[in-house]
This record gives sequence, C-alpha cells and structure tokens, in this order.
Amino acid sequence: MSSFWNNRISISIFGESDGPAIGVTIDDLPSGEYIDTDELTKFMARRNIGIRTEAANAVPHILSGISSGRTTGAPLCAFVQNVPAKPTPKVHTDPTARCGHADYTGAVQYRDFSDFKDRGNFSQKMTIPLCFAGSICAQILERRGIYTGAHIASIHGLKDNPFDPVNITRDGVRSIRIKRFPVINDRRGWAMLEDIRRAEVAGESLGGVVECACVNVPAGVGSPVFNGLENNIAQLIFGIPGVTGLEFGAGFRSASMLGSQSDDRFYLNDRGYLASHTNHHGGILGGISSGMPVTLKVAFSPVGSTGDSGERETCTVPAAVASVEAAVNIALLSQMIDYPNFC
Repeated sequence: MSSFWNNRISISIFGESDGPAIGVTIDDLPSGEYIDTDELTKFMARRNIGIRTEAANAVPHILSGISSGRTTGAPLCAFVQNVPAKPTPKVHTDPTARCGHADYTGAVQYRDFSDFKDRGNFSQKMTIPLCFAGSICAQILERRGIYTGAHIASIHGLKDNPFDPVNITRDGVRSIRIKRFPVINDRRGWAMLEDIRRAEVAGESLGGVVECACVNVPAGVGSPVFNGLENNIAQLIFGIPGVTGLEFGAGFRSASMLGSQSDDRFYLNDRGYLASHTNHHGGILGGISSGMPVTLKVAFSPVGSTGDSGERETCTVPAAVASVEAAVNIALLSQMIDYPNFC
C-alpha cells in the first residue's frame, strides 16, 4: 500500500480512518514561509460540506516543521486524533456486501488482512491530510501571486456556470471560497441542493464533476514525458476517493473538433506576454505550462450502496472541491520549487 508521493516535495499520509489518528508529513518545503493558521482552518472547513463524521471537523495538530508561524525546513508533520467509533451491532463481515466500495478488491490485494470493516485507507476521511498539505502549498503559491480555485461544475446532470478558461482571474477563483455551497451561479446551486435532498429521501446517491482553475501560473513549469505537470496533477487527483475521470482544457471535446477549431493561436497581449484567444489546451502543452490558466475537470461517481441504509453520504462532490484544489496545489508547488526566482 503506497501512501507516499514524491516529486521535489514529498507527501506521506499515515493512519487509518477509524484508527487512533490520521496525519501527514510534508518534506522539502522551502524554509521561512509564513503559514497563516486562520487561513488553514478556513481551508480545512471547506472539505466538511456534507460530511457527517465528527473527526472531519478537526484541524490537524502540527507536531514539527513550523516555528513562530514559519516553516523551518524540517519535515512538517501534523495529525488529527480520530473520534472513537460508536459501537454498532451491524458489522460487515463480507467484503462483497458494500457495492461500489473497495472492500472486495482490498481484501484480495491484502489477503483479507486489510481492515475493510472500518474502511481503513479507502475512506473519504483520508482526504483530511491531503487537504492540510494542499492548504500549506496554497499559501506558499499565493504569496507568489498564483491562485487555485474550484467549484461544482455539475451534480447529477445539473450544471453550474463554467469558468472562463481564458479570462478567469484571482478574484474569480477566490470568490467561490467564501460560499457555503461552492458554485458560481447560486440559483443553480439551489437546484443541486434540492436534487441532493430528493436523492437522500429516496435512499439514492449522486455523482458529479468538479472544475478547477489555476491563474497566474507562469509559462515553462513542468517537463515532457513522465514528469509533466498533468502527470503530477493526475497522480494526486486519483488519490481522492471516488474519482473516475480527469480531463484538461477541452478534454474529450477536443476529440470531435477539427484541428482549426482546437488550435490555440498565440498573440502578444497588452502586457507584453504571449497569450491565446482560446484555451482548449488547458494551459499545458507538452507537459509544460503555457502561461494561460490551467484548467481541469474531475468526475466523481456516486457513493456505492452499503447494504444497510444510513451509512453513506448522499453526495460527496461538494466536499471534494477542497480536495481537488489541494491536489493541484501540491502538484504545482512541487513543479515550481526549482522555477527561477521562485524561492
């Protein structure tokens, strides 16, 4: 089982969802970076939308790596102490009982030693350390003017307004963070909430899509072949439970375009930088950032049935918005550490 990710900076997630604690160690962060704990708390709160577990509301305790509010250069380690699981007479003994979950595959892979009854490393709760690491990375990036934001693009076919892939701004991505329900069009968000309520009454679950954008990413970040910017983002995105698809820019729509339609022709803008009138490439060409906003969409499946009602979230998409941002922030910072004049 691999809970370790490394590419210039490293992220190591430890613990289990119903164990004593879960946490994360972040290594090779630049030293001297100021970390605002209030901003950290706000970011962590955003992943709690719709999550019922009490432990999800906890802010990680920092053990090392920060002194007097600044990173020291030592590994940054933080953990959340889990709330003890409430006793229940219903105990899962059959790894095939919960459809759509990884109980069976985990049991096969780990020869029945994996803790599928308590969901172990397969739980949504394991995004707590991911979000903590992503929030730390976000603050370091934002101090350099680079901002990442995400919103619910759709739930069960109900769509929000999309980001403008060419003209999305810092204020555009930041404005969604203050909303209780992370959508651009509040009226469409109300319709989504009503759809979630109807699904809950019916005992159903819903999936959806999260759209993410990064603004002010300079050109030249990343590399081709196996260490491209998309590669790093994708590896972290697929570490989020429930992810079933990922596309950058126009994604699968580009497959039905003509070459003349999908081409993003460059021009010199009024600030003297190369830009393009369209952004079908999603801000990345050949694994390297182009200077246009980096845009991507992440698909989430409905939560699988549990075999006994009341144990599942109706829709995890709202809570996943912060997790997507966190994954992108980690990947982007790891690629930018060696960028000229970044540190």
